[in-house]
Amino acid sequence: MKIIANTTDFYIEEETAAAIGKFDGFHRGHQKLLGQLRKQQERGLRSVVYTFVPSPAAFFGREMVRELSTLEEKRRIFQNAGVDYLVEYPFYQEIADMEPETYIREVLVGRMHAKCVIAGEDVSYGRHGAGDYRLLQKLAPAYGYDVILIDKVVHEGREVSSTYVREEVGKGNMELAAKLLGSPYQVSGEIIHGRQLGRTIGMPTVNLLPPQDKLLPPKGVYYSQVYLHSREGGMPYDGKRLAAITNIGTKPTVDHRSVMGVETYIYDFDSDVYGDEMEVLLLKYKRPEMRFDGVDALKAQMAADIADGRKFHDKMWLLTDRCLDGILSL
Repeated sequence: MKIIANTTDFYIEEETAAAIGKFDGFHRGHQKLLGQLRKQQERGLRSVVYTFVPSPAAFFGREMVRELSTLEEKRRIFQNAGVDYLVEYPFYQEIADMEPETYIREVLVGRMHAKCVIAGEDVSYGRHGAGDYRLLQKLAPAYGYDVILIDKVVHEGREVSSTYVREEVGKGNMELAAKLLGSPYQVSGEIIHGRQLGRTIGMPTVNLLPPQDKLLPPKGVYYSQVYLHSREGGMPYDGKRLAAITNIGTKPTVDHRSVMGVETYIYDFDSDVYGDEMEVLLLKYKRPEMRFDGVDALKAQMAADIADGRKFHDKMWLLTDRCLDGILSL
């Protein structure tokens, strides 16, 4: 996959099918759109995913926007999906003020050589977001592209959207979030050194420091799965699904700082993974983060959490990686 980032000065020579969207969270609606993009690849068009960086909401907002998917997570998703080009188009005031037809003529057709444009009903572009799918359809004959409109995916009477996913993650409702996403909500990044308290009490953990703009669920303990990707490659654990239990929070018993971290205990695992990449998939909320009277009390609770986690994972281990209905019925 070729990533075009930090520039508006590019040109794709091949004829393309372009998918437009924010793609925050990459939920089932986004997956439906990407499925149509793959069909256009089969017709001989090169696939392009087009998104803004930063998002318009982040650009215009006065406060930091917490994202369901970080930039690196989106890149990995699209790479794995076989997308040919990812355009991370810089969003700034001049782009925000661009007239919708100018955007279609100069960007979609002029720079991305789009012969097919795929978008949802809520697509918006151009000055004040005035461009919509109707304008895309109206101007298609003049500019020589087809338009494929993707209907909304509905779950139990409500449209699946990034807003819906964000609400459920914010509640710690990881089971419903997984149904909306089509896979468990994840936090990923490079493994860093922690205070290594877990190692001293016989429960070594691996730690992530998520980006500040990453949306995290409520502080607490979660049943999880992890995937590790070694920095050198070829390690036995590379890409394997590993059962784990994860704490999201500030570790109040042992650390008085307020830095949010993601600390994971992987069952029966004790390799040196500092500097490796890790994906943590949050399956189910277990309990809130707590302050204990001391390290002994913390150790006892951790042991109980780990024992409960083993029971949870024993029940689901026979399921395939994406068999969510079975996972979420436990």
